[in-house]
Amino acid sequence: MIKRIKHSLEYLLDKSSRGKTSSAEENLLHDFAFSEYQNSKWDNDFMGNPEIESQNIYEEIQLRIGRKRSFRPYLKYIAAASILFLLGLGFFLRPNVLNQKQITFKTSSIPKSIQLSDGSKIYLAANSSFQYPEKFEGDQRTVSLLKGNAFFEVAKDKQHPFIIHSGEIQTRVVGTSFHIQLSKLNCKVIVVTGKVNVSGKGQSVDLVPNQEALFESQKLTKQMADKAFLVNWYNEDVTLEQTTLKQVITILQYKYGVSFEYDDKHVLATPLTVFIKKDATLENVLEQINYITNLKFKVYGEIVKVD
Repeated sequence: MIKRIKHSLEYLLDKSSRGKTSSAEENLLHDFAFSEYQNSKWDNDFMGNPEIESQNIYEEIQLRIGRKRSFRPYLKYIAAASILFLLGLGFFLRPNVLNQKQITFKTSSIPKSIQLSDGSKIYLAANSSFQYPEKFEGDQRTVSLLKGNAFFEVAKDKQHPFIIHSGEIQTRVVGTSFHIQLSKLNCKVIVVTGKVNVSGKGQSVDLVPNQEALFESQKLTKQMADKAFLVNWYNEDVTLEQTTLKQVITILQYKYGVSFEYDDKHVLATPLTVFIKKDATLENVLEQINYITNLKFKVYGEIVKVD
């Protein structure tokens, strides 16, 4: 039985390579490859997002064989699944990460910053996780935002683009500063200085300062950014003058990695002025808000409630 399946698969692959397969046969090959890909054991922390990596493999092969030649989409799933076999033999073929020791940096209740081997600085929000190589090697500087939010100040190096994987999108820069906000529902990239390219699911947008990209529901869009996000409030004191409680809460959610719960949404329109020191704790900021608004915000783990 196994020999017969193997023979049939070899026959279809050969037929496909010669462009002789029918639509039904191509669908059969795609379904088989996708099934093998889905059933593979994939380590996201070590290997990155499977959809992104399989697409990267697909695009790399297209570049090598030439985009004008016929290339079957199912091959990206076969190529991605084959990485696991090579891992079992002691190989790791993720582009530009060969032989690089990967470090995972996590934060708890307060934001922290790190400096990478190329001089780039990453300001990581509370309750976030970031992965990077101990030393950059190869022609790209590749890192991953695994969870939460971060502000990037990327050292300029035209010869070695800086690439960040975050969820299902990829952000590519040479040297610039920007926010990435990653949640279960969406991912945002907000540019403060320089130029940035954001891509995902076959879509791509270029950004300049004051612009943001939003990836949500498998769609990538470009829009103007909120002024409040055009500074590095991880490393700067920020004064929010005559703003709304909603605006303040939005920044606190991103900086401290928390979510807010409240029964009365009308409180979000409350006007106030708040001073947020770069090293202030969430509790310190909430004390200010409670004093100004007469509300009672309290922290319960990663959730802030109005008691």
